[in-house]
Amino acid sequence: MSDRAIRITYWIATAFVALVYLGGAIFYIMANDMVTGMYENVLGYPTYLIWPLAAVKIVAAIVILWRPSAFLTDFAYAAMFWHLLLAVSAHVSAGDPGWSPALLALVALLVSILTQNRVRAVKSPHGNVMRGQQA
Repeated sequence: MSDRAIRITYWIATAFVALVYLGGAIFYIMANDMVTGMYENVLGYPTYLIWPLAAVKIVAAIVILWRPSAFLTDFAYAAMFWHLLLAVSAHVSAGDPGWSPALLALVALLVSILTQNRVRAVKSPHGNVMRGQQA
């Protein structure tokens, strides 16, 4: 792929992930009663997770867009990866159709991770997978 195509792919994937996370956080805040019901009745999770997750989703979206440091961005990517992986599995095991947006966000996150070093000035020591390089 050309550098221009990689750049466009990276920004579309990263913007999509950030939008999913910011949208999820807004949904958690604005429709808290609905989210509480989903956590209790569908997923079987404790409701005290909702507010911290909303805050962390906002922070993670900002960090992957702003990229203040490679360490912080890699930490946000790792947290988002595990969150989305667990979200997919939780929705699937509960029989809830909410797994598909989480799976799409997980794929977009992987694309963002794999293309980050070709686009961003602040390089990740773990992002050289696309070029077959080691850190």
